[in-house]
Amino acid sequence: MKKFSLLLLVAAVVAMAGWQLYKRAIGSGANKQPGRSAGPVAVEIKPIHKDVIRDIGVFTGSLEPKAQFIVAPKVAGWLKKLLVDVGDTVGRNQLIAVLDDEEYAQDVEQARAELQVAKANAENCATDLDIAMREYERAKALRQKQIASAAELDTSEAAFNASQTRHKVSLAQLAQKEAALKTAEVRLSYTQVQAFWDEGDQTRIVGERFVDEGALLQVNQSIVSILQNNPLTAVVYIIERDYPKVKVGQEAVVTTDAYPDRAFTGVIIRIAPLLKESSRQARVEVEVPNPDLLLKPGMFVRTQVEFDRHQNATLIPLPALVRRNGKEGVFIADPEKLKVRFVPVTTGIIDRELVEIIQPEISGLVVTLGNHLLEDGSDITLPKQQPQPPNTPRTPIDSSAAHVSANSGDSR
Repeated sequence: MKKFSLLLLVAAVVAMAGWQLYKRAIGSGANKQPGRSAGPVAVEIKPIHKDVIRDIGVFTGSLEPKAQFIVAPKVAGWLKKLLVDVGDTVGRNQLIAVLDDEEYAQDVEQARAELQVAKANAENCATDLDIAMREYERAKALRQKQIASAAELDTSEAAFNASQTRHKVSLAQLAQKEAALKTAEVRLSYTQVQAFWDEGDQTRIVGERFVDEGALLQVNQSIVSILQNNPLTAVVYIIERDYPKVKVGQEAVVTTDAYPDRAFTGVIIRIAPLLKESSRQARVEVEVPNPDLLLKPGMFVRTQVEFDRHQNATLIPLPALVRRNGKEGVFIADPEKLKVRFVPVTTGIIDRELVEIIQPEISGLVVTLGNHLLEDGSDITLPKQQPQPPNTPRTPIDSSAAHVSANSGDSR
């Protein structure tokens, strides 16, 4: 029993000693900053250079026709003739379709006959008014000579007033029948369905056909759609961050998968004054000339808008940008002393590969690989082939800073 107790005591001592060693190891590891190397760090470096950089927004959207409307009849009837089809070019006021007009022609004839009756009635009432007026004038003259009685004068005056009233009624009926005839003629003209528009090109294109000849059409039932495809409107949506950068009149470059090797230049013509709460995006419309009619409504497009351009900017590769102690900066390498120094920087335009450095003015070589292991003053080792700082500025190229924005989000 004593031997067993002694073994337990020894085990407890060993466990306590192991625990103390473990805590000491953990504590010493916590004092070290993970990812930092005590010895020289193998790195890759690249030169800082001067170049042109642009801040370009890339947005996705769809093409819409500049104008679009539906041709529909104003009266019901059988579709007798359909004179256009999908893809046909139509001119302003061109005849599109013809409805069966027999019933409407009959209405015109009936209205014309009723007008003739109204004219005859108006002429008859005019004659009666003339007779009544003469009788009234004669009765007044006889009454002045004390030949006719006052009752006879009153009777002739009443007859004259009644004739005047009947004549006015006949004239009103005549005007009513004239209006009815015009209405019937207008309804008859509606059987000739035309494509009408006021502004824009003289010709447009049939986009869709909705009915066939022989169909019984109701009032305002769609026959065809008419599109204005030159120019087109590229509709894109921008996020809140880019909204202040977009201005009416800015140039935009539109591309589509249908013509991957061709770019179409447009101009921003309209910016929505609000952002939708559901997406936090605003509608932007870009007018795109389409004289060759290559672009079609409904095509998916990518629209590039240049927000800013900086000439002779100081540029570094994006991987060179790191954070130390809450500050953003770069490690500038000294290939002779094989050391680095950390320089906090203020960045400007950032693209997928390049970063503009606004402050301070820096030059030389920056670390692009292995900088996560470095601290200010760290020792480094370099591969055999390393780029040297440029002695003279190289010929500027057009480096584009682009960020992509779609309806569901964006990335820079």
